[in-house]
Amino acid sequence: MFALARRHALALWLVFVIAATGVTLRTHYVADLSAFLPRSPSAEQAVLLDQLRNGIAARLVLIGIEGGTPEQRSAASLQYAKALRASGAFDAVHNGDNSQFEATGKFLFDHRYLLSPAVDAQRFTADGLRAGIDEATSLLGTPAGSMIKPVILRDPTGETVRMAESMLPSQAPKSDGGVWISRQAARAVLVATTHADGGDLDAQERALQLLRTSFASFEAQGLRLEVSGSGSFAVASRAQIKSEVERLAIAGGVAIVGLLLLAFGGSLRTLLTAVLPVATGVLAGIAAVSLVHGNVHGITLGFGTTLIGEAVDYAIYYLIQARSSPGAPAGAGSQRWITASWPTVRLGLWTSVCGFAALLFSGFPGLAQLGLFSIAGLTAAALTTRWVFTKVAPDGAPGMGLRRHLGHAVGWCTAVLPRLKVPLAALTLLAVFVLAWRPSPWRGDLSSLSPVGAARMKLDADLRADLGASDAGTLIAVSATDEAGALEQAEQVGARLDKLVDTGALAGYESPAHVLPSPGLQAQRQKALPDAATLSTRLAEATVDGPLPAQRLGGFIADVQAARTLPLLTRASLKGTPLYGALDALLVPGSGDRPWRALLNLQAGAKPIDPASLRAALADVPSARVVSIKPELDALYARYLREAGVQALLGALAVCVLLALHLRSARRLWRIALPVASAVLIVLAAFSAAGAALGILHLVGLLLTVAIGSNYALFFDQIRDQEENHPAGTPFVIDNDTLASLALANLTAVISFCLLAVSSIPALFAIGQVVAPGIALSLLLSAAFIAARKPRSA
Repeated sequence: MFALARRHALALWLVFVIAATGVTLRTHYVADLSAFLPRSPSAEQAVLLDQLRNGIAARLVLIGIEGGTPEQRSAASLQYAKALRASGAFDAVHNGDNSQFEATGKFLFDHRYLLSPAVDAQRFTADGLRAGIDEATSLLGTPAGSMIKPVILRDPTGETVRMAESMLPSQAPKSDGGVWISRQAARAVLVATTHADGGDLDAQERALQLLRTSFASFEAQGLRLEVSGSGSFAVASRAQIKSEVERLAIAGGVAIVGLLLLAFGGSLRTLLTAVLPVATGVLAGIAAVSLVHGNVHGITLGFGTTLIGEAVDYAIYYLIQARSSPGAPAGAGSQRWITASWPTVRLGLWTSVCGFAALLFSGFPGLAQLGLFSIAGLTAAALTTRWVFTKVAPDGAPGMGLRRHLGHAVGWCTAVLPRLKVPLAALTLLAVFVLAWRPSPWRGDLSSLSPVGAARMKLDADLRADLGASDAGTLIAVSATDEAGALEQAEQVGARLDKLVDTGALAGYESPAHVLPSPGLQAQRQKALPDAATLSTRLAEATVDGPLPAQRLGGFIADVQAARTLPLLTRASLKGTPLYGALDALLVPGSGDRPWRALLNLQAGAKPIDPASLRAALADVPSARVVSIKPELDALYARYLREAGVQALLGALAVCVLLALHLRSARRLWRIALPVASAVLIVLAAFSAAGAALGILHLVGLLLTVAIGSNYALFFDQIRDQEENHPAGTPFVIDNDTLASLALANLTAVISFCLLAVSSIPALFAIGQVVAPGIALSLLLSAAFIAARKPRSA
């Protein structure tokens, strides 16, 4: 079977490439950061992740209209909002214009006795009615009087006002000319909720494009459109990642192609041959991730461009080291390479696989994708070199090009750098001291994964402040199996929060129960409504010597009787009203295994909110979760980083165990590990001394440094082992081609990662700035610590 596979290696490789290409062309590529969120979050983190993935926060679009005169902005806001509502792409569009909600006003008025928080049995006693009438009539001379006066005879107790007070947000936008405007800038503001789910980036992109095309007619008036929000960030990030990956692939390809042409004397055949492992590795990586995860993240694909730097190493090792001597029979070069160098390349592959295998078990899908992509890609590239190259280029690559000079350069390093062992060892010890003395550099945060710039973040913060929708620092989440249960839980939490508001510990809070009371509470309010005869008797007593005579309140009695038989309101009842959007932001429907959740946003009082005190106050509500957003996000990232660190250590341990089993020599294991570990420590110390904040992608970069750097150490160890086993009395000669292959492999890899180090994508930038200096140091330190004692190159 194995012999058959060897004979048909080219055919099997071609079938694999065709199949992988087919999978690649059908692959779904994503660019949102959900792949870098945990699969198994804590209860508090689950609340945040639901909002990030599917919640109303992911569907909100914040809109600003700037330029022109205030009158032009107001008119544009009215016309623009009308056009967006008519498009059908948005569930709601709010801009302060309430003219379209006249029917909603009637709906709310008819249901005021189910929605008003003042309705209870006491409210409809004679004393309660008298107090309600006095309170309502006292407001006639205030700004609220314009709302009360037309309905005072049908609503003498002012339930409309009480209902409105409970539903209004604590931070409302400023209104002028019938629309919302900024308090700080010359800007009209709107907020829209897309019909599409926040995770559907294609639909989000179409909605954003509709926003721009619908505004085109206003641009001629000198007005400008500003758009922000989670969907806007996600769509812009995807476009930026796609553009950057394409740019890096092109730039990296051009640089590597140019270098290979110089190295191999301009041979196009050799160039095309050298590309095979790279192309095969990238296809294999995409296909493997697509089949296992169902999609490929843009950052994973960008990370895959780093395979150009390592996968091409395999081609370089073979094409240079398999060059035949003059007069040697055809194919002698490949046989010599298989015997002398393939074991070292194979061991280097296994060390890389062991290092990245730890990421496969990550609780973060993004890390698991990076690990799988690397393993599949590198394995495919190495096997292509072993089984395909020996057929298509049995005697390596002809021509010398730059190889002679590169070999001499590395040969010079092997002669000079060993004399600097002591200073270099001292530099490594200094790096250890710096890392021990300086604060830990591992303090990156989740935002470091996002390519959204500071200008876009500032615009988002400005628009949120204009709309009174600035991000809450603390919220409370309760969960239940159904809508009614979630609302009941919210009411229980609200009763405890009211006490904190009374004491000044909280300035206020927003609750879905303020918008829609639970069915149980609505039923209690209905039960508190007296029949017509009882109400008439009490009303006659309550209005004695009052401002409203009882005989004029017949409409009030009729409305109360109608309310006694109204069906109870549900979330579905509010569809088509402005209340539905407000409720949707605070009440998250359940689906599948996900429960219904009610969210209560808190506003701090004079002092910051104390989460511990809140938890104590809510101790008797078992499902209540106090979510401090910034600490939870920090904890999420800390867990992410901690888990990745453990996995990296496990990967390093696996590499050491593999090398120990293969080498069966503690001395050889030490001399291979020393230069790679020194390179990692020196790079880390340099970042620490510079005060840089390192995150998860820097850690992945260090793992990649170990994977690539260990290959150089293995080859130098092979040279050292050959010298130690060389017959005494004859000079030991280092093959110049081997040294040239190491130099060229290192140069191509450094160029690839230097390109990443100038990327505008933080994730790719982090990998590049770690790996480029790390692998350059790995080569130089391997020459210093492992090189043969009395080498001579030829």
